[in-house]
Amino acid sequence: MKITLKDNKIIDVTKGQTVAQVASSISESLCKSALIGLVDDKPVDLDYVLNRDCNLQVLTIKDSLGQKAFWHTATHILAQACTKLFKNAKLATGPATENGFFYDIEFENSITQEDLSKIENEMAKIVKADYAIKRTEVSRADALEQFKKSGQKYKVLLIDDIPKGEAISLYTQGDFVDLCEGPHLPRTGLVKHFKLTQLAGAYFKGDQSQKMLTRIYGIAYEKKQDLEQYLTNLEEAKKRDHQKLGRELGIFSTVECVGQGLPLFAPNGAKILQTLIRWVEDEEERRGYVLTRTPIMAKSDLYKISGHWDKYRDGMLVLGDSDSNYLAMRPMTCPFQFFIYKNGLHSYRDLPIRYAETSTLMRNEDSGEMHGLIRLKQFTLSDGHIICTPQQMEAEFKNAVELAYYLLDTLGLRQDVTFRFGKHDPNNLSKYIDNPTMWQTAETKMKEMLDALNLKYCETVGDAAFYGPKLDIQIRNVYGKEDTLITVQIDFALPERFDMEYTDADGIKKRPIVIHRSSLGCYERTLALLIEKYAGAFPTWLCPKQVIVMSLTDRTAMDADVIQKKLLSIGVRAVSDNRSEKIGYKIREAQLEKVPYMLIIGDKEKEQGVVAVRDRRQGDLGTMSFSHFEQKIVEEIKNKTI
Repeated sequence: MKITLKDNKIIDVTKGQTVAQVASSISESLCKSALIGLVDDKPVDLDYVLNRDCNLQVLTIKDSLGQKAFWHTATHILAQACTKLFKNAKLATGPATENGFFYDIEFENSITQEDLSKIENEMAKIVKADYAIKRTEVSRADALEQFKKSGQKYKVLLIDDIPKGEAISLYTQGDFVDLCEGPHLPRTGLVKHFKLTQLAGAYFKGDQSQKMLTRIYGIAYEKKQDLEQYLTNLEEAKKRDHQKLGRELGIFSTVECVGQGLPLFAPNGAKILQTLIRWVEDEEERRGYVLTRTPIMAKSDLYKISGHWDKYRDGMLVLGDSDSNYLAMRPMTCPFQFFIYKNGLHSYRDLPIRYAETSTLMRNEDSGEMHGLIRLKQFTLSDGHIICTPQQMEAEFKNAVELAYYLLDTLGLRQDVTFRFGKHDPNNLSKYIDNPTMWQTAETKMKEMLDALNLKYCETVGDAAFYGPKLDIQIRNVYGKEDTLITVQIDFALPERFDMEYTDADGIKKRPIVIHRSSLGCYERTLALLIEKYAGAFPTWLCPKQVIVMSLTDRTAMDADVIQKKLLSIGVRAVSDNRSEKIGYKIREAQLEKVPYMLIIGDKEKEQGVVAVRDRRQGDLGTMSFSHFEQKIVEEIKNKTI
């Protein structure tokens, strides 16, 4: 056979060799570090037999798919340990994630954090036993019989979901057998260093009508020092966790009787969001956007026109009990703004029209997906749609990206983002509007525009919106979980569905192009990322309290109030602290609140007509005139200094 390697080198290999044998023939060091293979872009086990010419990559822990297989093998070790320790443990699903792994399991009795050390000890025994991990393909009937006999009801349900005619594979290690597509490492002994990190609850398949299962999270590495570094980073991440700091700084809270994914913003959090929203709306207006205001719900008829009812209904919150009176909470704003456009005639001279709206949106998120302010049922989006001619599309797309750049730069987030080009999946057309020509045109044009912007991006098949391809600006939280922050999408399809027109210079009515875009994305998610990036010590312009004026004695309380009012009059968010407490106590409290500046007024400062200034980072800045401090802070806020 001829095997084409990653560097396009072609080698001759005897037919019937395994991936491991080919790796050994390339180099012994590669064979020792090999975890899985990639044959014609399909991940396979090392004992996979090669019977034809193919492309082959031998993957190690340094490859993302190799690391994923490493973590996925760890999930099976976790599951085996749980079935050994806990009678009647029912296994559901156990995937590798972006930064570790988890397994969802039903236990007869609830387990606690203390049980994790017992599970880890049992996992260590399985690793020490160094069981060979073997894949076998079985018939649907045999798989069902095996898991029914062992009482693994969730595996039976998962088998029922496998399409007829598709191979069903089992993986065996010791006396443990699990339903799995694979691939896996060849032996359990390779997963030497691991840690179970967290317990959570999750519904089977994310379906709230199903039983709540226990989700056990973990991490694993080849080298002990890598695990230790991860755990050190995890401790630092916990200190910056936006949920922890959000509570401590009085930004937001969640209440069980209100509901998951429905945060309550206290005055500090509400002020930060208000500051962000006003800034973005003003910047959009400066760049030619016009504001709209649309309903938070609509009849199902609207979403049937757009295609959301057919393609996105499971993600919508729907009210009503029959098709004739269904109302759906809006998951996005585009259909509403399209009807604003349609309320009148337009010529090419009117275009582009840039609609913007600070939109409250609702989505039916799975409980297992929601996390603090990162993913919510109700959120606020800097939403907008640009309606333009085909000739204007490239410039308008570029302008939308440049707006996102400016906002990210100002917030100090631009160096933290990556770019993803989301394309449709031609093998799963049920997710998308059925128009192959449109998809070819849209994706080709999107690629041209991205390349013209010199963006370094990855292409992901299956991540397009149902109506068109998109650019996602991605960012990770402190735990390494990646989410979309900002998106820019091009749409050739919905203008047709909504019968949107403009009269061109030749007098002929034509369809416009729509660019769906968010300028800063979800405000709540942005706030979460800012809390974590700055550990709650926001840039001064964003802080809910920018200055605390402290009286040193009761004699200077009125003077502190006068200075506080002066600051308020020039647009600085200031409060006064005239409590009869020691000044050290007041300063420590202000530091814990992460207030940028403290002004201290004592008898000496009052007599000299100055203020003593403390910076939350630099400490004592000495005394200065109020006008000097006023100039300093006004300039810092105006320039949005980080």
